[in-house]
Amino acid sequence: MTDPAAELLRTTTRALAPDPAANRFVPLVERGTAPPEALARLALEQRWVIPADRRAFQHLAKRADPAAAAYFTTLATGEELAAGHLTAFARACGVTEERARAYVPLPGCQAYPAYVSWLALNASPTDTVLALTANFSAWGGYCARIADGLRTRYGFTDDACAFFDFFAAPAPDLDAQARAAVQGGLDEGTLSTADANTYGTLLQTYESMFWESLGQPA
Repeated sequence: MTDPAAELLRTTTRALAPDPAANRFVPLVERGTAPPEALARLALEQRWVIPADRRAFQHLAKRADPAAAAYFTTLATGEELAAGHLTAFARACGVTEERARAYVPLPGCQAYPAYVSWLALNASPTDTVLALTANFSAWGGYCARIADGLRTRYGFTDDACAFFDFFAAPAPDLDAQARAAVQGGLDEGTLSTADANTYGTLLQTYESMFWESLGQPA
């Protein structure tokens, strides 16, 4: 029997998949040619992204029906766990607390969390589930490749790579929550695939801006 929610998630993820050649930063890490300063910049930008996304997901959970709320609560909890792992990565990149406090984030890197905050305030939570799930597929793949490059090319420890391992790992519970949320939207007739695709397209564009900005000279 066909699972409508699972099929919609698959087709949306496939439709919104980024051009493999669009991200020029991750291949640099895989080859070991990304300069240490760029890796430090990645850690510093994520120090801004993670807490912003966590608060956005918490707000979406408050606005959502129970099925979607469970999804966003899991995401918010995941951001808390990721924040702990990020500390080890930043330390491995030579980022001190003093430098982190003085760092001015890049607009191109912060467009993504700014838009996630916009979604938290304005978008249907169920539509947002569909858009985010499609986007996370690409993000998880990037994280897996970065973790491999950090280990093999830069000699980073497992502790220093844990931030990327966390996001690269399969998340069957989250996937099940996404299916339940999308199915609820389909059953209630409240899911707008057109809006979800618009949100997902913008998320992918802002994520591309993130990676492109990281690769620019300081």
